[in-house]
Amino acid sequence: MGPLVLNRFRLGERLGSGGFGTVYRAWDERLERDVAVKVIDGGGSASDRILREAQAAARLNHPGVITLYELGEDGRHAYLVSELVDGATLSELSSAGRLSDRDVGEVGADLCDALEHAHARGVVHRDIKPQNILLSSDEPQAKLMDFGIARVLDCAGITATGDVVGTLAYMAPEQAEGDSAGPPADVYSLGLTLYEAWTGRNPHARGTPAATARAIGTEVPPLERERPELPADLCDAIDACLDPDPVRRPSAADLGAATEDALQDLDPERATPSGHRGLAGLGATMDRLAADRGDAGRLAAAAVVGGLATAALIAVPAPVPAWAYLVPPASALIALVRARVGYLAAALGLIAWLAGPAARPGAALVLAIITLPPGLLLSAGGQALLPVAAPALGAIGLAPVYPALAGLAGRPRDRFLLGAAGYAWLAVAEAVFDRKLLFGSPVSLPQGWQDSTSSALTELLLPLAAAPVFWLGIAISSLGALALGALVRGRSPVLDLLGALVWAAGLVAVLRLREGAIAPSAGVLALAVLAVVAIALGWRARRSGEHARSAFPPPAVPLRGAGSGATLP
Repeated sequence: MGPLVLNRFRLGERLGSGGFGTVYRAWDERLERDVAVKVIDGGGSASDRILREAQAAARLNHPGVITLYELGEDGRHAYLVSELVDGATLSELSSAGRLSDRDVGEVGADLCDALEHAHARGVVHRDIKPQNILLSSDEPQAKLMDFGIARVLDCAGITATGDVVGTLAYMAPEQAEGDSAGPPADVYSLGLTLYEAWTGRNPHARGTPAATARAIGTEVPPLERERPELPADLCDAIDACLDPDPVRRPSAADLGAATEDALQDLDPERATPSGHRGLAGLGATMDRLAADRGDAGRLAAAAVVGGLATAALIAVPAPVPAWAYLVPPASALIALVRARVGYLAAALGLIAWLAGPAARPGAALVLAIITLPPGLLLSAGGQALLPVAAPALGAIGLAPVYPALAGLAGRPRDRFLLGAAGYAWLAVAEAVFDRKLLFGSPVSLPQGWQDSTSSALTELLLPLAAAPVFWLGIAISSLGALALGALVRGRSPVLDLLGALVWAAGLVAVLRLREGAIAPSAGVLALAVLAVVAIALGWRARRSGEHARSAFPPPAVPLRGAGSGATLP
């Protein structure tokens, strides 16, 4: 056992450090209970500061704030004794992929309530960040850790003017400049923390402290662009929290009300982007790339847009004027800023080339029909690039996988549209290249169909639209993507994989049934069994999401110290 401090508390394992001290698990020998003890080096004027810190925290009595029990010193050290909470921080759980969109919303609502309580008593936290938010494993309550650098508004400042306290990447602009940090600074830091939890990145964090400091106060990409499937009103509230002008930020109470109102619209099964390793993690990554924010998203969009435009110019045997060679690099550069605009620029450039110098107006009509609607209708323009993957997957025998990829989009409407658009691309590719990629084409194209719009219409588009197999493919792909969006939601990589396998097996059964390779009754029975399995897996995933907040599982990464999160004010 460790030393006895304050004649009462027996120190045990070290749990972590921060906020001017080191935290230990300890045993209260008088009341016979586990506590957390923060040991702080200090004396003289430092003791006055520590006393004020304790007085600030002692004003607070709220389930969302770690409770302070006692303060003392022995001449060499000061000791702050608080409740011991076993659990994990928001940072740890988020990195381990253990949080859903609704989980983060409920954490935000808890913290807004705690901050409203603190601000009403003249206490500002001043260091809100994911590492200072503890989620208890025993109760569905997020708790604010470490009010040890709080400032009491109605007393003299704890820190000297210009002294910057807190963690740089989460600071409000006025706090980073050394000005007075009031309640709006806490709202800014909390908004940035929630923004990071929902998007997987802190927009201010850079490689060096100097670069991070320069980024503070710069414009943050709107949350709706990063995560278009989140409720619009909630995105607006978070964006308002990140206004550089503290006067224009909402109060903690207003942010809490907006978060509470949005809870029912937040997906309890969709894993947040940061850290998840299942298929839903791929979906979250796809959403971030589709939203066209961040270096990776911009570069990916530019590369795909430019590459596809270049491939089209090479693949079509037709004259290419000088201006057409500018389409790939110009659209790629535009996509670096806005994926949707870059995608549409490439599509319109290729359509203009086919309709004009290439003398392929029929091909231009077909290209317009399969490229422009996705670019205009999807929530995030970068998602319009995904349907091109359907014929590519079909070429290597993996066409049944495409609806599972489309099902990873955030909004149900987007999943449905991506599923339909992908099959449209695949059906046109089957007809144009006269190759079976999934069902096979019901259309046999004559030579020269691409040379006139009337031929393209009468020989390809209308016959394709009149074929039952085309609408069967549209239904399977779009409804499959919609259903898989509910099934593959990332509470478990195993369930994600099972969901994708169930889908692929069901589609293979449909194909074999259509080809007469299996008896109709056996095929229908197989599909019925697969449907029941899919429903059961989806129900299990939903139940897992609904109960995640009340009993957070331990993350896959080690916690501070020996597996427990603990803190003091």
